[in-house]
Amino acid sequence: MSVEITTLANGLPVVTDRMGHVESVSLGLWVGRGSRSERESEHGISHLLEHMAFKGTSRRSARRIAEEIEAVGGELDAATSVETTAYHARVLREDVPLMVDILGDILRNSSFDSEELAREKHVILQEIGAARDTPDDYLFDLFPQAAWRGQPIGRPILGTPETVEGFGADALRGYLARQYRAPDMVFSAAGAVEHDEIVALAREHFGDLPSDPAPEVEAATYSGGALIEARELVETQIVLGFPGVGMRDTDYFAAQALATLLGGGMSSRLFQEVREQRGLCYSIYAFHWGFSDTGVFGIHAATGPEDVAELMPVVVDEVARVIDDVTDEELGRARAQLRAGLLMARERSSARASQMARHLLTQGRVISPDELVALIDAVDVDRVRAVAERMLAGKAPTIAAVGDVAHVPSSEWITERMAGAGSATDRLRRAG
Repeated sequence: MSVEITTLANGLPVVTDRMGHVESVSLGLWVGRGSRSERESEHGISHLLEHMAFKGTSRRSARRIAEEIEAVGGELDAATSVETTAYHARVLREDVPLMVDILGDILRNSSFDSEELAREKHVILQEIGAARDTPDDYLFDLFPQAAWRGQPIGRPILGTPETVEGFGADALRGYLARQYRAPDMVFSAAGAVEHDEIVALAREHFGDLPSDPAPEVEAATYSGGALIEARELVETQIVLGFPGVGMRDTDYFAAQALATLLGGGMSSRLFQEVREQRGLCYSIYAFHWGFSDTGVFGIHAATGPEDVAELMPVVVDEVARVIDDVTDEELGRARAQLRAGLLMARERSSARASQMARHLLTQGRVISPDELVALIDAVDVDRVRAVAERMLAGKAPTIAAVGDVAHVPSSEWITERMAGAGSATDRLRRAG
């Protein structure tokens, strides 16, 4: 592995991965703070701050930022998530100094002009409205709110119209000063890089970032529950969830394998049983979201209102059955999918830069591809059954649904159904 890491005097890690066959560099600053870091009165400010980074600095107007990037054929973007905010770019190798200068400028010298701020808040209000008008997007706003009720980790990243409207320049500056601290960031670059050059540029533009860490985020506690909203829609959108595990947990890869074999592809149990055998919906899949200290396991389906009553018992029974019925063959396919996804992603410099940053923020080190593959290959049937028991058996379910919800089951019904299905499966297994 060609990864090199240098930590600046202020605690900022600078990590590079040289790829000899490419002409470009993917680079950026990953901040280990996102929507989960916000106070209740700051709901949505991480996302607004990310937007405002492109709206002018003391040195560059918003138009000049766009023109300088496109004059060299570069790309610059940003993204806010629950636990991170990333400002990342891709340029040819000779344009790396310019792009690092622009990144430093937008993160250190944003002007937060009042007119630009008003326009961008209006854009985000439209974004919030568009998300609400898109049923599957809105569903995945409801789902974490139900899973972590009343906690920052469960709040929608975009914020609410009320909170976004209330933010002024002082609020943005205050949040930036409190949360954007060198020990909680990573400067990462992959592609046609020279490590010493990247370190020198990072030191020049980010070496004076505050060296004391940002405040700790509030610990998350999975609660489970239901958030169901009746609407007139062609399809009913449903997510069924259970507690998961965090990215630092020793069961993390077993949980990923469980989600993959249950609903991660066309050969998965749910796709075969629900889509292929019964034709109850067009799309169904399982997922496992891991965060630094917690996680959630879920199944998403969209189906006609007339099929919900038949769909949900099938889904719940498959979830119950997987607790003690996993085969080597299906696990082998799941491991192959996880390995392939990991290794194929490494063909892209942007994926390498992002992965290194995420590893350093969550694990404190960069995990090599060989080690990641070994962790995936170490997942056996016993470990998958054990993590399924840990996450699914007797745990409070989470239900989020939008549409015609007349036949969406209650949490109590799901718990009772799983207990009965699990008992029946146990009896069959013991008899066999």
